[in-house]
Amino acid sequence: MRNFLLLVIMITMLQVHAQSQNQLYKVSLLRAKPGNLLELIDIIKTDNANYQDFQDNKPYLLRHSQGDHWDLMLITPISSLDKYFSRTEAIKRSKSKSIEKPYGNEYFDLVSFQEEAIVAGPPLNRFTPAMENFNLFHIEIFTALAGKQAELVKQRQNENKFYAFIQHRPNLIFTRVFGPSWDIFTLGGYEDLHDFAGPEIAFEVEDKAAKDAGFEGVNFIGSYLRSLLLEHHDTLAGKVN
Repeated sequence: MRNFLLLVIMITMLQVHAQSQNQLYKVSLLRAKPGNLLELIDIIKTDNANYQDFQDNKPYLLRHSQGDHWDLMLITPISSLDKYFSRTEAIKRSKSKSIEKPYGNEYFDLVSFQEEAIVAGPPLNRFTPAMENFNLFHIEIFTALAGKQAELVKQRQNENKFYAFIQHRPNLIFTRVFGPSWDIFTLGGYEDLHDFAGPEIAFEVEDKAAKDAGFEGVNFIGSYLRSLLLEHHDTLAGKVN
């Protein structure tokens, strides 16, 4: 009974935090045991293909191509914390082959590292089209310096304003509710590497766009971002269909 009350209190506190956010998401970062990546992908793909048996919303699986210590990112929209942590939903998820398996389960014979997070992010009408329409994603994961979390969120929002001024597709922004060591990650969707590179834009145009978005200039965007960070991981990932 005591553990149940603690869970209720935790969920209530988290919901208060999330009220100012938009949609909630469950995010898993996975690194496969060497030699078992394809087997792990196949198990998750099987669960994803039958997601209606385990959860309300469609999950998306991304496989990194370079630049970070994990192999896979699994992103699943969730309707609410109280429903997600309910006994009924936990029983449904337990029937899957890969979702929240108990410690020592044979699933972990395939997994060298797993990190779980609940994050707040964009509404589904922005998230779902991006995940459905694009196959390449630029993922940046940030840990802010102490006291710089709010400023980091503002920087990411201003960078999206800058992108809008130069007609570049904005990033989706996700902020930690609980779970991981990091604070924010952003997700940008692209058709391919050429789309990711974008068109050539005159310096004067980019510089004015940066200033209009609240930066000192285009050459200061990166250095200002780094001044807010304890850690930064940068990855390109492809969608696993």
